[in-house]
Amino acid sequence: MEEIFRTNDPVKLSYVEHLLREAGIAYFVADQHISAVEGNIGAFPRRVMVREDLAARAVTALSEVEPG
Repeated sequence: MEEIFRTNDPVKLSYVEHLLREAGIAYFVADQHISAVEGNIGAFPRRVMVREDLAARAVTALSEVEPG
């Protein structure tokens, strides 16, 4: 798996997930459940991961989204 996006913003994360679903790209959100440990303060960014062979296509699908 390769990280293609990282953010603390839940709205941006939702938008990234939407764009990847629309493009038909399977993804995994790492660190999604760390909020239970951190107390929902947003200190740990969520990482969007895809298979290495889909990374270039995923980056293209997210080209309009600002990082972070």
